[in-house]
Amino acid sequence: MAKYIRNAGKHWSAQEVRSLKNLANQNTPTRVIGLKLGRPVAGVYAKALEKSISLAPTNQSPYNRRK
Repeated sequence: MAKYIRNAGKHWSAQEVRSLKNLANQNTPTRVIGLKLGRPVAGVYAKALEKSISLAPTNQSPYNRRK
């Protein structure tokens, strides 16, 4: 049985887009953003791409260098 996601397929409100932007700026994982907004992870990625919101974590080194 598939998990019910309450906002899947519905239009995004301005408040939801603001919440997405705020959560992304706080380095919240995409899965958690989806749970908080009631959206599927693919929908979160799609809206972030549409609105040019980066979901990449900013607190990790891209090469895992140790000094």
